[in-house]
Amino acid sequence: MIKKLFAYAGEYKKFAIATPFLVAGEVILEILIPLIMAELIDKGIDAGNMNLIVKYGVMLVVFAMVALFFGVASGRTAALGSTGFAKNLRGAMFEHVQDYSFANIDKFSTGSIVTRLTTDVSNVQMAFQMTTRMAMRAPMVLIFALVAAFRIDTQLSLIFLGVIPFLAIGLFAIVFKTFPIFDKVFKKYDNLNNVVQENLYGMRVVKSFNRQEFETEKFKGASNEIYKDFVRAEKILAFNAPLMQISMYACMIMLSWFGARAIVASGNDAVIGLSTGELIGLFTYVMQILMSLMIISMLFVMMTMAKASGERILEIIEEVSTLQDPENPIYEVKDGSVDFENVHFRYMNRGGKEVLNGINLHIESGQTIGIIGATGSAKSSLVQLIPRLYDVAAGSVKVGGVDVRDYHVESLRHQVAFVLQKNTLFSGTIKENLRWGKEDATDEEIKKVCELACADEFIQKMENGYDTYIEQGGTNVSGGQRQRLCIARALLKNPKILILDDSTSAVDMKTDAMIRQAFKEEIPNTTKIIIAQRIASVQDADQIIVMDDGKLSAVGNHHYLMENSDIYREVYESQNKQGGEADE
Repeated sequence: MIKKLFAYAGEYKKFAIATPFLVAGEVILEILIPLIMAELIDKGIDAGNMNLIVKYGVMLVVFAMVALFFGVASGRTAALGSTGFAKNLRGAMFEHVQDYSFANIDKFSTGSIVTRLTTDVSNVQMAFQMTTRMAMRAPMVLIFALVAAFRIDTQLSLIFLGVIPFLAIGLFAIVFKTFPIFDKVFKKYDNLNNVVQENLYGMRVVKSFNRQEFETEKFKGASNEIYKDFVRAEKILAFNAPLMQISMYACMIMLSWFGARAIVASGNDAVIGLSTGELIGLFTYVMQILMSLMIISMLFVMMTMAKASGERILEIIEEVSTLQDPENPIYEVKDGSVDFENVHFRYMNRGGKEVLNGINLHIESGQTIGIIGATGSAKSSLVQLIPRLYDVAAGSVKVGGVDVRDYHVESLRHQVAFVLQKNTLFSGTIKENLRWGKEDATDEEIKKVCELACADEFIQKMENGYDTYIEQGGTNVSGGQRQRLCIARALLKNPKILILDDSTSAVDMKTDAMIRQAFKEEIPNTTKIIIAQRIASVQDADQIIVMDDGKLSAVGNHHYLMENSDIYREVYESQNKQGGEADE
């Protein structure tokens, strides 16, 4: 996992590699400083030698300043390396998500992807920074300080070796207990983000139904679950501090006791002889050794969190799109003809139940096709197979006489314009939104497609016209206006196939008729597939498809279906009766 993640350090690897060398310089100087202090005390101050006091004093200042330089430099390179690593990692994740098929997106919730892009990357970034700096510094300090301590006094330094196993066992137990908790916490973060996203997206519905209190309680519940798990983890982690303090004070007490006895005994030809400066040096090394152990314990905790986050990040990066281009893809779409040949389809996250069953259908290029059916009859699922948003489970879908799986995916989708059931506009001007259909579209081209979509009239009435700013999600325009802008955006692609998935439901019948008439006159060679709830929206189509529970119930023009399809006739009579009552 570490190797896979580190590959995304990219151009910032040089900072990650430079950091340990700078840390090594800092550590070496910090280890030498106590030895010089001991010399200063024993040979300078105790002996009253002013020359040595000045000499060692200057050395201390120089060493401290150089150590400070190395410390600042290592901190800078560690920060540059970790932030660059996080930037590349987020970029790679976002790029992978863009390549996902709808089936891949269905696997991860939006909240989960957001958590992985933010919280999980931040955890891995912090671990990366600590690894390149602290993970190098702490073991080096520990080893060098132990060597220096043994150099001063071998027997007294054995005190440290007695404490290290005690600390190691304690730290391992803490990490072992906390890892499963952190693993659960990040999954609950996904749920929390889902609650927030759902609430903000549906804020108007929440307020219109006066459900603020319910949503607040739902958020508190999700937040409380995270709180409980973090409290459990922190209760275990709280043992870290007393564990370190027990070890530190035990070392200091034993070192003070035995060290003082050694100093007293040093004038009596004792086996252990110790000077005041050496004892002070040992105390310094005690602090360095125990602080390095404390840092190591913090690293273990951070690595525990980072491990869980790293696994979740790799799930996103290593997820392979279910849609792959063939080895020798076809780049040109001949025409807008569509053929469904014994098509079966199921969503992977719905228990294997078939959504489409044995679909056989031929659509001529340039035809206008209407699709009606009850909610859940798989109308949207049928048309989503045409631009290969999903792949069939069995059978084949052909566009221009070629199986869609043989096309280069981007080339196919350039020729299929899809106005989805949920119309989405992005923050930016109207022009910027429309140019999603064609990046280099001229103002004249934009105006023309807006006229076709009956959008030009209301745009001209806006204060800034086509430069009017659209809020995120298009919240500052009506549903009908949003639908017409999305239709105009699709027309700007000049596609061979235009699919409208219930995309005129929010416009009045007159405007709906005007849009269809414009399609008939201005884009006669484009295949137009219109999913609608109103029969009036598809009544004049060349073919009308009646869907029922994932199957083709009937196919034909209006007159044929009125005579041969009970479902179509019932819907028509129901809608006409309602229209008649409304007129009366």
